[in-house]
Order: sequence, then C-alpha cells, then structure tokens
Amino acid sequence: MTSPAALAARLAEPAGTLGAPIEISFEFFPPADEPMEQTLWRSIERLAPLAPRFVSVTYGADGSTRTRTHKVITRIQRETRLTGAPHLTCVGAPRGEILEIARGYWAQGIRHIVALRGDPPQGAERYEPHPGGFAYAADLVAGLKGVADFDISVAAYPEMHPEAGSAEEDLENLRRKIDAGATRAITQFFFDNDAFLRFRDRCVRAGIEASIVPGILPITRFPQVLRFAARCGASVPPWLQERFQGLDDDPDTRRLIAASVAIEQVTHLAREGVREFHFYTLNRAELSFAICHALGVRPAAPVGLQS
Repeated sequence: MTSPAALAARLAEPAGTLGAPIEISFEFFPPADEPMEQTLWRSIERLAPLAPRFVSVTYGADGSTRTRTHKVITRIQRETRLTGAPHLTCVGAPRGEILEIARGYWAQGIRHIVALRGDPPQGAERYEPHPGGFAYAADLVAGLKGVADFDISVAAYPEMHPEAGSAEEDLENLRRKIDAGATRAITQFFFDNDAFLRFRDRCVRAGIEASIVPGILPITRFPQVLRFAARCGASVPPWLQERFQGLDDDPDTRRLIAASVAIEQVTHLAREGVREFHFYTLNRAELSFAICHALGVRPAAPVGLQS
C-alpha cells in the first residue's frame, strides 16, 4: 500500500515528468433532484479549469433520462466554454427520432456525441433492437455521420463485453464502429492495467488507428464498484478488495486509499505511453481533480460558469 508520504510526493510530482502533455475528459450523469443538481454544477465548476477536451453526459440505460441529459448539455453549451458531449443510444426510439435529436444538437452548436448501443430496459433479460431503430452502435454511428460530421466517441471493452461471444468478435465490433466514422473509443472502467495494455496492442495489430482512451473510475464506495463491475464484466483484483477491506465506515481513509489506487493506475499508464484519459466522475470532483494533478494536468484560465 502506498504510504501517505509517498502519495504526497506523487501528488507533488511536477508537470511534464510523465512525458508529452496529457489530455483529459470527464463524464457526468444527469441529476434526479435539486441537491444532486447543485453537486453536479459544483463539480463542473471545479473541474472546468483543467480544460478537458470534452465533458460527456450520460443517457439512462433505457433512454429514460433523455430530457435531463438534454437539459444539462444545453446548459453546458449556453453557460460555459466547455465542449459538451451528450450520450445517444439505440434503445427506446426509432431512427428518425434519434436523428432528429442529433440535428437539434448540431443546430445548437454541439459537435461531439458519445454513441452507444445502450443497455436493455429494466426488467428485460436481453437487448432487443427497437423496431425501426438502430440495431447496434455501428449503425448509430453511421446514421449520425449521415446527419453531420460529428466527432463521435464509442465504447470499448478491455476485458470483453459481457455479451460478446469471444474477444475476436468483440474487437471486430469495435472495428465496425470505427469504420462507420467514430473518432475514438473510450473503454469501460478497469483496474487491471495489463488487460488494457494487451487490448491496446490487439487494436494496433488489428489495424484500428483510432485513439483507445482508458476509462478511469475513481472509487468512492467500494460496494458500489463491485456492483458496477458485476454488470459490465470488469474484474476486481483481490489486492484491490484487500485495500478497501474494513473501510465501509471510514470515509476519510477510504478517500486516501482511493486516491492512491487511482494515481498508481494512471501514472503507470502514462509511463506506458497513454496520453488520453476519460474519468467517470459520478458527479464528484475531488478524486478526479487530484488524479489529474498527479498527471501534471493543472488549472488553466478559468473556463467554468460565466457570470
């Protein structure tokens, strides 16, 4: 386990010690109530001075948060100088409706979209394409590119999508999304860096030239991470479980351990040549800000909410 002194030294590591400049992006989810909305906007203000390439806003598993996603994205577009990137999925709507949403985003000046297949609606045993809708993410990407020249991010799975028949099948699906016009692939979160690095190598060998951006999940509550991992097929190494053992009622120590784990993860990846990171913030700024600091990403001129 990293000692407090070692962690402090790592946090103080000067910018540039990890090589070429690091680019970052953040993911938020649309809040369900007023207190959560206040937390979200405090987090956006805190992270905005780090000058992320974009900030994405999620879409409910079954498209259920569409209105709230749109509200957050349009406010980002209207009140900040950040680049907002709404998620769009294939779930719950016909093609024409999804493409009309995309046209509306383009008309508002939104140029970046995260295009995903989406998860089955709650209670459904498996994913079924919407009648008259886009069947899979590659189809959605092609449809969006037919609307306008969006900068499109898609999902990738270093440890394989849980519904894929094989790693080869999963990689071929990623290739279809890139060939359809996606700019980059953002990975599902992971804690095994070797799995990501092997996946990156496989993408190179397969001729996939788009950026493969690691998705980093700072751990705020370990039981929650275990639930997330079980749903998406991400492995949780025994050493990680051991570090958080016994800390359920000790939030201060838990935050220190969470920062240590994430900083170890990203600095290792940076030394392996990774220069782009996407942070799943869970609408909290503290850990993501500390991790970026350790990477040498420091506040630029304020670009948060305008007065």
